[in-house]
Amino acid sequence: MSNHDSQRTYKGTAAAALISAPGSGQGKSMITAALARLHRNAGRRVRVFKFGPDYLDPMVLELASGAPVYQIHPWMTGEAECRWRLAQAAEDADLVLVEGSMGLFDGDPASADIAVMAGLPAIPVIDAWGMAQTFGAVALGLATYRDDLRVTEVIANRVGSARHGALLAESMPAGMHLLGAVPRSPALDIPDRHLGLVQAEEITDLDEKLDAAAAVLAEAGLDALPRQVSLEAAAPAPPSRLLAGMRIAVARDRAFAFIYRANMDLLQAMGAELQEFSPLRDSVLPEADAVWLPGGYPELHAEVFAGNTAMAAALRAHHRAGKPMLAECGGLMACMESLVDGDGGEHAMLGLLPGQAIMAGRLMGLGIQSLETRYGQLRGHTFHHSRLETSEPVVARTRRSRGDSEAEPVYCRYGLFASYYHLYFPSCPEAVAAIFKGEAVIEGEQAHA
Repeated sequence: MSNHDSQRTYKGTAAAALISAPGSGQGKSMITAALARLHRNAGRRVRVFKFGPDYLDPMVLELASGAPVYQIHPWMTGEAECRWRLAQAAEDADLVLVEGSMGLFDGDPASADIAVMAGLPAIPVIDAWGMAQTFGAVALGLATYRDDLRVTEVIANRVGSARHGALLAESMPAGMHLLGAVPRSPALDIPDRHLGLVQAEEITDLDEKLDAAAAVLAEAGLDALPRQVSLEAAAPAPPSRLLAGMRIAVARDRAFAFIYRANMDLLQAMGAELQEFSPLRDSVLPEADAVWLPGGYPELHAEVFAGNTAMAAALRAHHRAGKPMLAECGGLMACMESLVDGDGGEHAMLGLLPGQAIMAGRLMGLGIQSLETRYGQLRGHTFHHSRLETSEPVVARTRRSRGDSEAEPVYCRYGLFASYYHLYFPSCPEAVAAIFKGEAVIEGEQAHA
């Protein structure tokens, strides 16, 4: 699917729902993935979207649905893009699912807001472990908290027995019913780590696990489609070809994997030729005018990265030549002189910035943020468990979307644009193009190429 097909209007009707929960840890990610796989296995065309910033859930959802997964978020991606992506999907799909973020009403905007905006029914997944009749009270609270949101069905997760499921069904208030009681099952368990789910490619039996999870949901009676929703929206105007003729080398492997499809789409729509490479495995950097080191898990692969001296030399040579480089979060960590992993081991990094990246053992940055540029507001988010010790001057700081307080520092050095901040490229294409061309993007900053 192209990010910018044309400026035509998309109209579609499809079964659709927001899969949410009272909070994190209820199991909604695997329920969403299992639903997608269940309906895909039934021969239906399925599209899934992720509400808000997330790199890991979409990896699993793509494998489950067999289709690309994009982020939608009224503030980060914008309401117009949310409406367009959903309407475009509804034209071709039999089922459109949106996986919510955290709890149904958590955040501003919250997952509930996308359901209201698009007219989607919200189906909460509630962890029933340790609950009986109180389950109905939780469901009632979710259904009545906001007048503008439709909640008539819920899914019980981690149900202990058939009798337990019957008690949950009996607890449903008037006007609501239990869509399905999902038993506790290893098929619905997926490993995680400090930033969320383990990356999909690291789980060797994930395809089989998704099929097994789909079978569990079918046994629980969750094979019916949600109600039909009609969606209509205009496609965005295509971006200017600001990167025509440019070659961008994109790091992509288990250490550098946090890449939004929309970001790649936009670079190509602006005319860039993208060449993926692995800083862990490859010894040669592709011929490129610019390099993108996205986020990921460099701390888990620091020894291998440090041992690939040929690639490190190639990246340093690229930087010495003054060629542009964007380094986000894990990419920033790789640009330091060294990285101290969670066990206290120190590993040599690229040395493009002075100092160390140190795993902190706790969350050090979280939230939706923006950066004011010469071209407008560049939006994105931050989520990291490490900290920096560096003498590098801070060129600018991002600002939190709520409260407008300063957040992540931005560093610019000889073509390098680096921060813990993850950029959502379509929010300001002109600024992104300037970064990859080595042009100044922040007021008062000198061109850094």
